[in-house]
This record gives sequence, C-alpha cells and structure tokens, in this order.
Amino acid sequence: MEEDFDEKAYSDKLFRLNGTMGLWWRCVQVPSYWYKEPDPKMETECVAFTLRQQFIPKYKEPGNHNSGEDLLRTYLWRCQFLLPLVSLGLVLLGGMIGLCGCLCRSFTPTLGVGVLHLLAGMCTLATVCCYLAGTDLLHRVSVLPGGVDGSLGWSLYLALISSPLHMMAAALLVWAARSHRKNYYRMTAYRVA
Repeated sequence: MEEDFDEKAYSDKLFRLNGTMGLWWRCVQVPSYWYKEPDPKMETECVAFTLRQQFIPKYKEPGNHNSGEDLLRTYLWRCQFLLPLVSLGLVLLGGMIGLCGCLCRSFTPTLGVGVLHLLAGMCTLATVCCYLAGTDLLHRVSVLPGGVDGSLGWSLYLALISSPLHMMAAALLVWAARSHRKNYYRMTAYRVA
C-alpha cells in the first residue's frame, strides 16, 4: 500500500485483498496478527491518495508505461478529484453570500445563491459520471480476476442523492427571489426555501 504508485499494482492488491477504492482512499482487508492462525481476524487498512498520485497519468495498458497515456481516463480521474472540491467551494460561497444578504436585510443575493447551488449540484453529478465512466474504462482495459465483485459504495449513492437536493434548493431559491422580490424582510428567502 505504501510503495510506489502504479495503477496495476494497487488494482491487483485491491482484488487480492478484498479491497475498496474511492475518490481519495483505497482500503484492503489484512489479518490483524502477523502470524498465521486458522481463522484470522481481518482489519481494514486504508491509505489516502497523495496529491501527486491524483495527477499521475493513466496508461492505455495499466502498469505498462510504454503503452502511451490514456488521456480520457487521466482527465476523468482528475475531474473526479477536483469537481467535489469545486462543488464544496460553490456551496460555501453561496452560504457566505446568503449570510451577508441576511445581515444586510437584502433579498437581492438570493438569485445568485440559487445559481451557485445549481452549479454545485451539476458539479456533484459530473463527479459521479466521471467516476463511473473512469471505472468502466478501467474494467475494459484490465483483466478482472474471477470471483471479483465490483459493486458501488454508499458514498456514491449519497452523491447521487445530494445532486438533486442541490438542484431543488437552487430552484426554491430562484423561485423565492423572483416571487418575493418586493419583500425585504430578513430571512424570507430561507424560510421559503
């Protein structure tokens, strides 16, 4: 897990050791004791991808650096790392703008906050799409060992749920901005939303 980063090497370890991989982490099941026993207790050991590892190029044949860079998989991997950060930044920016609007008793920023939430929802949805497309492309170019169960984790489903929730919040904020334009009462937009 701690050695040089090679896509084929860590994929083989994930397959062999009942591992999982997410956007920022990779985890494997290892025995809790260093000596062998009949039925060892297994523990999950996780290692985060470093920033440098997030931007390493992907190759057409995983593990073969002479096969040429697979630009589509490389940029899908980079986007799945960067887009959640962009989404989080948009939500935080929208929150700060909304808070300033409430403190100033102005209803004007509500439309901007709605647009920021809409963009954040689109970034979250794009993250899920990049992850699924990149995983599918990886499975097409690498040979999966027999008995490997490729299932999606709970965090992916949470992202799929959060994306429409961002978009619904955006729609409510835009509706509140358009229908209550003459109301400048503090917190009206957030009560409506």
